[in-house]
Amino acid sequence: MTDGLRAAARLAAAVLHLLHGIALITLRFPTLDAHGRSARVRGWSAGLLRRFGLELDVTGAPPRPGATLLVANHVSWLDIAAIHAVVPQARFVSKAEVRRWPLLGRLVRGAGTLFIERDRKRDALRVVHRVAEALRAGERVAVFPEGTTGAGPQPLPFHANLLQAAIATGTPVQPVVLRYSAPGAAFSPAVEFVGAVTLTQSVWRIARARGLRVHVELLQPQGTRHADRRALALRLRQQIGERLQQQAGEAAPGGARPEAAEAAAEAPGGAAAAGAAEGPAAGAARQTAAPIAAGARR
Repeated sequence: MTDGLRAAARLAAAVLHLLHGIALITLRFPTLDAHGRSARVRGWSAGLLRRFGLELDVTGAPPRPGATLLVANHVSWLDIAAIHAVVPQARFVSKAEVRRWPLLGRLVRGAGTLFIERDRKRDALRVVHRVAEALRAGERVAVFPEGTTGAGPQPLPFHANLLQAAIATGTPVQPVVLRYSAPGAAFSPAVEFVGAVTLTQSVWRIARARGLRVHVELLQPQGTRHADRRALALRLRQQIGERLQQQAGEAAPGGARPEAAEAAAEAPGGAAAAGAAEGPAAGAARQTAAPIAAGARR
């Protein structure tokens, strides 16, 4: 079978799977308890990865039970499915454009995703409050603090705003390391969703690719009480970046890091970059507002 025919077959299977997911959310979810919904989210998400020819590799610590802020690097539009295949209870914070994506938008809305208007600076504080409410209610929330997708070898600077929700509620954070590999490539170029690449182009590239594997590694949870949000953002980015480099070295022949990963390891980054990337969060509301706004002013 040619790459084109394989891609067409995968896309047809994926569309049917997406339609099945919409039917599941619309017809079955209202009758299911939390455990039943989680089981179906896990199975459906793993199924979507398979429809696109990806194998799932899960390593690291177990997901922390109870209220947790999952913090992951962002590579692809498949990241939500990859994490949901491991932590199906997670609610995501996603850019508002995602809810307008064909089929996928309906699914992420049905999964309880919190949407943020990234071009509106004041919207960050609203979402911080929503995340804090979810954490206080014992939920798991997942965020991509880069705010956009990166090439993979080294995370982009982390926005610190959403981390304030975990600090204000004393909720632990758990880093999640995402990586997509292919035969001979620790970081598959077929999965890159950066620059001028459109969603349609990305979907086609992934459908055509061979031997893709998504690696999901959960690192140990860590406390946030009295943490500084910018320092926490830098630490989490460093931990995820270091683990990506270690994974690249483990995947390379003879344990040598690939040139792309080595170059990325030397890329500049730090407090100035992270601070410039994040927007201000000003103002406050009762109860959660005081610690959230206080952290935002630091």
